[in-house]
Amino acid sequence: MSSDTISDVLAGYYDSWKGGPAAFDAARLRSLLADDLDFEGPIAGHRRGADGFVQGLGRFVDSLRGLTMIEEVREGNRAAFLYDCDLGSGTLRFAEFIRIEDGRIQSIKLHYDADRYRALGAR
Repeated sequence: MSSDTISDVLAGYYDSWKGGPAAFDAARLRSLLADDLDFEGPIAGHRRGADGFVQGLGRFVDSLRGLTMIEEVREGNRAAFLYDCDLGSGTLRFAEFIRIEDGRIQSIKLHYDADRYRALGAR
């Protein structure tokens, strides 16, 4: 898989949701995910399946007012991102680790302060 393909997948992933509810593109997002996506996050726990991930991210995006990318690191088919999300009631920092296989996102590991997330009233 070329580095251009990986770049396109990662750009498409963030572009499909970082603009908040008005810009959320569930169909585009879904097309970038492996059917058996492996997701792990502090509230959702460990889950498999792209459709459930898209639904969950859609609920999060309802609270999203903006995303500021702080840092990105790539190595082969893996990438790590550090970013802040404006949730209207405050800002929360996220670290996200993504692995791409066969031109689709195969796994996402998401880290953030779940207590602060809940305190901010995010969904």
